[in-house]
Amino acid sequence: MLAGILWVGLTGFFGGQLAKRLKLPALVGMILVGILLGPQAGGVLGPAVLASAGAFRTIAVMVILMKAGLGLDRDKLRQQSTVALRLGFLPGVCEAVVVAIASIVLFKFDLPTGLLLGCILGAESPAVIVPGMLRLKQLGWGVRKGIADAILTGSALSDVMLLLLFSLLLAFLTQGNGAIALPGGLQLSAIQRLPLQVVMQISLGIFFGWLAARLLVLLLVKQNWTQNAVQDSLVTSGVALGLVLGAERWPLFSGYLAVMATGFFLVSLDAPLARRLRGGFATLWEVAQIFLFVLLGASIQLTVLENTLWSGLGILALGTLLGRMLGWWLSTLGSNWTWREKLFLLPGNSAKATVQAAIGAIPLAQGIEGGEVILAIAALSILVTAPLGAWAIPTFAPKLLERGAVDPTKVLIEQRVLLLAAVDASAQALPVVRQAAALARRADGEVLVLHVRSEGGEEGEIEVWRSQLQPLLADIRHRFVVLSGDVAETIAQVAAEQNVSEIVMGRGDRFTALAFLTTTPITTIQTPKAKYLKPNT
Repeated sequence: MLAGILWVGLTGFFGGQLAKRLKLPALVGMILVGILLGPQAGGVLGPAVLASAGAFRTIAVMVILMKAGLGLDRDKLRQQSTVALRLGFLPGVCEAVVVAIASIVLFKFDLPTGLLLGCILGAESPAVIVPGMLRLKQLGWGVRKGIADAILTGSALSDVMLLLLFSLLLAFLTQGNGAIALPGGLQLSAIQRLPLQVVMQISLGIFFGWLAARLLVLLLVKQNWTQNAVQDSLVTSGVALGLVLGAERWPLFSGYLAVMATGFFLVSLDAPLARRLRGGFATLWEVAQIFLFVLLGASIQLTVLENTLWSGLGILALGTLLGRMLGWWLSTLGSNWTWREKLFLLPGNSAKATVQAAIGAIPLAQGIEGGEVILAIAALSILVTAPLGAWAIPTFAPKLLERGAVDPTKVLIEQRVLLLAAVDASAQALPVVRQAAALARRADGEVLVLHVRSEGGEEGEIEVWRSQLQPLLADIRHRFVVLSGDVAETIAQVAAEQNVSEIVMGRGDRFTALAFLTTTPITTIQTPKAKYLKPNT
């Protein structure tokens, strides 16, 4: 088991990094590594690891859905509420119907079996869509209209509905109609119960998410049971995983929707806690995604694709280009979306991976006729749409969406932190570099120490100055740069060329004047030992 986990972790990481260097999404490399390690190729992963794949996937999907909930913007979601609700029902239903009709023609399925395949293919992958949408929010694409928030919410609702419909059809095909008797002799069939189940799953999922958020605020903020962000993330992960397991034990609500709702309510109940958790779950996702996609690749049944390749590709194309596009058009009808933003739904809302890997093999295991075909097409949908979706989302967003200002209170902004410490050769350099080092440690950043010397400065004096400052930066990545020229212009030029995040400077009159002399606008903030300057550009 430990050897298998080691193989998954290391090879999955380097496979993802290799894919990035080839300008491909990291998950492409991870899925390919999973195929090579799995029973279809290398057979490296033992039965214990493969048997635990479902548990690892559950944890990974929990992490990404909590990350999604923490990144939702209440105001933008309110603005796009009708579009989000329609995206939660119409595209999936339309695709399921088109896939069912196509499977009846191509594979001679009956209607319930065709709809069963349609529910599997219609479900959207949170493992691909959620990171993609959050990345767009970090970069500002589509944030003004809340397009990413609408897609995230609609994707979660769509999976709830399609999984319910899948379980209903599965029960019908294996056990019959399954009607239940109500008082007064009234009977409800499984089809008649479906709307009630959908409403109950969604409403109870949101309610339990709200309760979980209140509990976390009570424990982590009001009672102070934790002392740092790592402990906050640990407790929150435990509560979120408890929601998922509770929904499996008592299937009255959607556990995954409850997890996403927990993150959403945490933002409004305690924004500082939500900010800390964004960072914690971003770190957890870096590990979780490796296990999710590698084990996803290991579970793909390549041997069953041979006889259904072209017909499967045809069904995927019909379901997406005919079914889902009809659903997207109906979902955005009457909205303020432009035609370009509507077109973005094709790359942004089509990926399939997690749900298909989880339920694609169930019909075959239940002995349903055509189960091997369903499994093959589910595997094919993962191989085709997951890498394509992960590539298409960042590729087409700049072409189809408008870029707006990023709200740092709603989403984690990832950036390289480079601090520029501008110093002279006097004793004032020590507190300036010490202040820059302290800021760099808090932000896990780097420091660029810049000394602008006057013409004819002594090289020996500079080496002494460098040796005095070196110990202050021993545990920080840093560089020393010595240039000649005008002080103000040189500092401004280096700051612009190196794209520095902040500038820390001495307190003397000569450096105070820099706020007015540089061509780059600079904001000055007084600190006890140094002047802390941040370029506005």
